[in-house]
Amino acid sequence: MSNNPKRKPNRIPKYDYSQIGAYFITICTKDMKHLFGHIVGAASCRPHTLLSNTGKIIENEINTLSTTYETLTVDCYIIMPNHIHLLVSIHGSIGRQDAAPTLSRAIGMFKRAVSIKSKTSPWQKGFHDHVIRNDRAYQKIWQYIENNPYTWVEDRYYTQEGS
Repeated sequence: MSNNPKRKPNRIPKYDYSQIGAYFITICTKDMKHLFGHIVGAASCRPHTLLSNTGKIIENEINTLSTTYETLTVDCYIIMPNHIHLLVSIHGSIGRQDAAPTLSRAIGMFKRAVSIKSKTSPWQKGFHDHVIRNDRAYQKIWQYIENNPYTWVEDRYYTQEGS
């Protein structure tokens, strides 16, 4: 018998993650290491992440998600030093049976592509998702993503490393 803690499932049981809707995704680095870049000008009115090479690969892969999966769009995203946030929408089938990927499949392929292109796996296992249920929640999450660099020091994923 293993002494490792049992991971709790992070998906809604029996929920169809290929159905039309919006999803808030967070993917973290392994051990919360700052691998994607660092925040520049956190105290200024225009903070941003200065991307590392891995961060640039991530940005490129985020921008190709919509062309890889025709029914999926990335509406908003932010690449932080040790995590990324994505606001993803799934728009439904375009007539082909395999056209609507599950969220897990799309994110898994995204993580794999980044790992192959960066020649390392920067990711922690899995990812966090939140099903967005209405326009108000969608707007609130959009604002959270947009403001993430401004609130980096207060962020739940903030660590001192490389800041």
